[in-house]
Amino acid sequence: MSVSCKYGSHRVIEPKGVLPQAALVIDPTPVCRDNELLIDVDILNIDSASFHQIKQACGHHPQQMKEMIIEIVKKQGKMQNPVTKSGGMLIGTIKEVGPLHHDQSLKTGMKIATLVSLSLTPLTIEQIVSINLENDQVKIKGQAILFDSGVYAIIPEDLDEKVALAALDVCGAPAQVKALCHEGDTVLIIGAAGKSGLLCAYQAMKEVGESGRIIGLVNEEPQQALLKTLGLCHDIILADATNALAVYQQVEKRTKGRLADVTINVVNVDNTEMSSVLATRDEGIVYFFSMATSFTKAALGAEGVGKDVKMIIGNGYTKNHAQITLDIIRESKPLHDLFYQRYA
Repeated sequence: MSVSCKYGSHRVIEPKGVLPQAALVIDPTPVCRDNELLIDVDILNIDSASFHQIKQACGHHPQQMKEMIIEIVKKQGKMQNPVTKSGGMLIGTIKEVGPLHHDQSLKTGMKIATLVSLSLTPLTIEQIVSINLENDQVKIKGQAILFDSGVYAIIPEDLDEKVALAALDVCGAPAQVKALCHEGDTVLIIGAAGKSGLLCAYQAMKEVGESGRIIGLVNEEPQQALLKTLGLCHDIILADATNALAVYQQVEKRTKGRLADVTINVVNVDNTEMSSVLATRDEGIVYFFSMATSFTKAALGAEGVGKDVKMIIGNGYTKNHAQITLDIIRESKPLHDLFYQRYA
């Protein structure tokens, strides 16, 4: 008997020859195959760009959002937003471990968070119990399949599971910040008051040291006030991230013409690529963690203005990313308290 593909290609229905993330339709049948995990799902943490798009399309009506999410999953066999192409992640309890799964230490009843996108995860929804419009979390009754290659984290006992899920959903971002930012850097974080932005700001503060500088960009006054209260930025810009020239002028002014060494883009809206590019010095780094990023706009836009910047597309997986992010919640009492207020 052949072993199922560890990347899940055996679940692809259409088109054949692609992996589950690129597939239009996958098989979500909740039957655990030889090297899979079967999970009873409790909560879906929809990716921010996707949740924002669904919320806007449904006029912020929870019932319409429920219907749209159910229709997406029913049609595709997975929760992949057809507009943003992004997914999210889930938390649930292991129901069955395939006999050929690489980690036989996993046991039935363990609670885990999947650290791979819902855009490739076979999912069956029996019922959407509730939708939280404030934190992108959808409580459901359903089942999911995690492939043998799928990354996961066992929910720690010292943190509320919803708080852990919220943090783990974006754990690739602060882990990349840890690798990209160095002593003395000026770091611009576009979308600094969001979930991933706050975690990135905290990590960046640790990396740049006393000689470095963190600049947070937000578009609402309450977000500006939050950043001031948390003390995670040395400077805060209140501006529209889709207005590239305005952002550039603000950053140029506050850095005396030097611009940012590293720019971290974690917003959930379109058309912020050029703000990121223009605000970064030549030979600097732009890290696009946002799932609303257009590679075409970023690449051709940088070429069009003659900017020599290294652009990195956010990889949701980075070595030790889960541990790095959960440790931030443990280390920072202000962030710990804020995450419990928002997500617990």
